[in-house]
Amino acid sequence: MGSLFAVFLPLALALVMFGLGLTLTSADFARVLRYPKAAAVALVCQMVVLPAVCVGLIYLFGLDGAVAAGMLLLAASPGGPSANLFSHIAGGNVALNITLTAVNSVLAVFTLPLVVGLSYALFLDGDAGIGLRPDKFAQVFAIVLIPVALGMWVHHRFPEWSRRRRGRVKVLSVVVLVLVVLAAVARDFDTLTDNVGALAAVCLLLASIGILVGYYASRLFGVDSDQAVAAAMEIGIHNGALAIAVATSVLHDSAMAVPAAVYGVLMNLPAGVAAALFARRTRRAAVPA
Repeated sequence: MGSLFAVFLPLALALVMFGLGLTLTSADFARVLRYPKAAAVALVCQMVVLPAVCVGLIYLFGLDGAVAAGMLLLAASPGGPSANLFSHIAGGNVALNITLTAVNSVLAVFTLPLVVGLSYALFLDGDAGIGLRPDKFAQVFAIVLIPVALGMWVHHRFPEWSRRRRGRVKVLSVVVLVLVVLAAVARDFDTLTDNVGALAAVCLLLASIGILVGYYASRLFGVDSDQAVAAAMEIGIHNGALAIAVATSVLHDSAMAVPAAVYGVLMNLPAGVAAALFARRTRRAAVPA
């Protein structure tokens, strides 16, 4: 099963990231200039605030070792594909979600190895420089950006084909994500059962705090409500499949993948509740007084 998982997982993530690429154009990156304040607040929350919150939760609930390192790896991962869906349901600015996901995916090539080094230093008593090795950067680059770039090229070169196939690729991506989560859990089931209570609490709190921080920090800096909703979903919903792939394919530690697998299931609860509440607020605001 181990060798099958090692082959299947990079291919599965490549499909997910290729599907993301099919939805992107160069204009999605340029849109940062259109929403500079919203993008800046969201990126700082995503890359600095939430990993710090995650470290606090790890110590609060007593996680340690590979499970703690995997939890921090997840917190540093970019927004997940389902962030766009939840943002749409919530009445958020989906265009901003697409932009944040695109920019975050590029930045992750540089930030994830740094976080891996930090997680090793804090929780694994290992060489903190392991995440900074050039081969680790190269592997994260291959996992994250090459499939996205290929998807963008296909979308630019064959726009009609891309539009027709985009929906199918999204559905297939969801199926693949579910299979990745199940495979990660099955591969290290003992790690899950030993830590399930604390992991569930940390995953639910991390998603909930991410949504709250994303929304209220954005509003605090005067960002429009629909953009704040987009930021909330982007910061609260992480790419668990990417964290699983980095843990197993780059770091070769399947136990580090377990937190992302648990999060991949549980984050739907706070995200769904938040989307419903945001959508209700949007409908009330649209009703004339």
